[in-house]
Amino acid sequence: MTLRLGDTAPDFTQDSTEGSIRFHAWAGDSWVVLFSHPADFTPVCTTELGKTAALAGEFRKRGVKPIAVSVDPVESHHGWVKDINDTQNCTVNFPILADADKKVATLYDMIHPNSLANATVRSVFIIDPKKVIRATLTYPASTGRNFDEILRVIDSLQLTDSHKVATPANWKQGDDVVIVPSITDPKELAERFPKGFNAVRPYLRLTPQPNQ
Repeated sequence: MTLRLGDTAPDFTQDSTEGSIRFHAWAGDSWVVLFSHPADFTPVCTTELGKTAALAGEFRKRGVKPIAVSVDPVESHHGWVKDINDTQNCTVNFPILADADKKVATLYDMIHPNSLANATVRSVFIIDPKKVIRATLTYPASTGRNFDEILRVIDSLQLTDSHKVATPANWKQGDDVVIVPSITDPKELAERFPKGFNAVRPYLRLTPQPNQ
């Protein structure tokens, strides 16, 4: 099953370090970052899970719940969590799914035989409160994920959901944004963007971030 942006994130029930989880019910009205790991006790993934724990406050203020998945059983996960907490100086405070039967890996197309024969590739799914997949990223085993970028994408999605703007290259919180081309009425432009805008071209109009 190949999932695309705009698809509904598949629901599932699976064991985890925090007990059995029915995904959609667990997610509730929150945004979710679902991210996969090929195996427990792997070095790059250990740093990633530690970073996720360290960013708990950043995820919380954005209304985001992180949840990890690895194909090893839950007993192995608990041992790995102790190592993560010890080596990364953190407290893992989110569930790690124990996907030994590869149910979640199969639903989310995380098995790529030409990359890793029988383990999950390192995917990220950003899912909104309506359970819609809004962004995906896939990394090779050798490259650690950029969590600044994951947070940046979430910030962009949440901003552009609430205002008729898009975010330009390398945008980050506080930078100017782009007014979407569909807004052409001068009265609507004035109402939506009281700080004004710079029309570099008729199709390229920059305005200060509207919610700051």
